[in-house]
Amino acid sequence: MIEMIHEMVKLLKVVVDFTASWCGPCRFIAPFFADLAKKLPNVIFLKVDVDELKSVASDWAIESMPTFMFMKEGKIVDKVIGAQKDELQSTIAKHLA
Repeated sequence: MIEMIHEMVKLLKVVVDFTASWCGPCRFIAPFFADLAKKLPNVIFLKVDVDELKSVASDWAIESMPTFMFMKEGKIVDKVIGAQKDELQSTIAKHLA
């Protein structure tokens, strides 16, 4: 799984949602994130459960959920912390759309 994430990140425009099943704001933003994924087929949307993939969350220094990492050609270009629909959408438009 970790290798797959790293390979996908190198390919295209990617948004990684670091989430947890117990996180209320994560559950709130999940349908919006899924809707964005449907609307933007040229962007890869990934979800990482920080409890299931602790090493990935640690490698990426994730401290709060949800955290959204925005990547382009394998490089982190931005991040949004928290369930902020407007900021999430504007950051996607700025870097990836």
